[in-house]
Amino acid sequence: MSGGVDSSTAAALLKREGYDVIGVGLRLADSPAAGESEGSCCGLEGMDDARRVASRIGIPFYVLNYEKIFKESVIDYFCRAYLSGETPNPCIECNRIVKFGHLLRFADLLGASYIATGHYARIFQDRKTRRYLLKKGRDPRKDQSYFLYSLTQEQLSRILFPLGEMTKEETRKLAKSFGLDTCEKPASQDVCFLGNEDYRDFLARKFPDLLVPGPIVNMQGRILGRHRGVAFYTVGQRRGLGVATGAPLHVVIVETKTGRIVVGTKEETLKRRISLNSVNWISFNSPGDSLSLNVKIRYRHQERPALVFNRQDGRADIQFSIPQPAPAAGQSAVFYEGDLVVGGGIIEKKQNESEQENQRDET
Repeated sequence: MSGGVDSSTAAALLKREGYDVIGVGLRLADSPAAGESEGSCCGLEGMDDARRVASRIGIPFYVLNYEKIFKESVIDYFCRAYLSGETPNPCIECNRIVKFGHLLRFADLLGASYIATGHYARIFQDRKTRRYLLKKGRDPRKDQSYFLYSLTQEQLSRILFPLGEMTKEETRKLAKSFGLDTCEKPASQDVCFLGNEDYRDFLARKFPDLLVPGPIVNMQGRILGRHRGVAFYTVGQRRGLGVATGAPLHVVIVETKTGRIVVGTKEETLKRRISLNSVNWISFNSPGDSLSLNVKIRYRHQERPALVFNRQDGRADIQFSIPQPAPAAGQSAVFYEGDLVVGGGIIEKKQNESEQENQRDET
């Protein structure tokens, strides 16, 4: 329970349905500045709101201090990724390691059968295969299945998503009917531990000695300007480059070895093929050699048709029907078949750089 309307309503709904509910809040923020910002889901204000909700619906409530776990598994990962020229997705790691990893073990200590959260997604068990499957939430505007593709069969078998069939508007109405003070509370921001701080300022504060300025070059290697440090730039970025050539420029490659930021036109960010590591399959243990699926390469990306080639070693190759703009190393590519989440993996940096470098050499 984060103190937001979604987790509050999920708890109240399960209580009404007859479950023996135990409320748990996670103290995750590594600094008061981040944890107490407006909209934060891991600060003291959020825990106070969750505690009031628990009292209102008549369930016990505990706060677990997961700051150390969260720092090591999410914040440190977030920083390492940016410093190595990748674009991290901390929400996926938080779900995988913290919420449905460590918290599941705590549930075992309490003798709890399930973990329930306010995510907008759905889980069901296939009658024939007996596998647990993940589907998009019914509300396409709030669907969070992208962030959950890494869940295992063991985890899926013990997770409840009470809001999966609801829209956000229905959730707020239900919260109001339960008399919950959180019914009109605004949604939290994407990266909870940043609060209102820009990630670049966050990195500059923590790693001032590692952020080395360098050249911004075009696809032919001509210097156009200077950058503040490779960690401040992501593939596809257009704003804040500080260079002007008469046409909009986008980051095409973040070269950590040379310290260069390579920019080009939007067309030069397009890629038909990407490779993935750390692939997790939900629909089956191991698929065939290739599958025709829809693939989403970031949360706000419209999924597109592609061939997914399974490589049997935790890796996969993706070939899109139409080249896609700015697939960023470190982001996740998630596979869909209709509403069903088939699996997903992490976009590899090596593939991202090598293809573009070859294109530049050919030019």
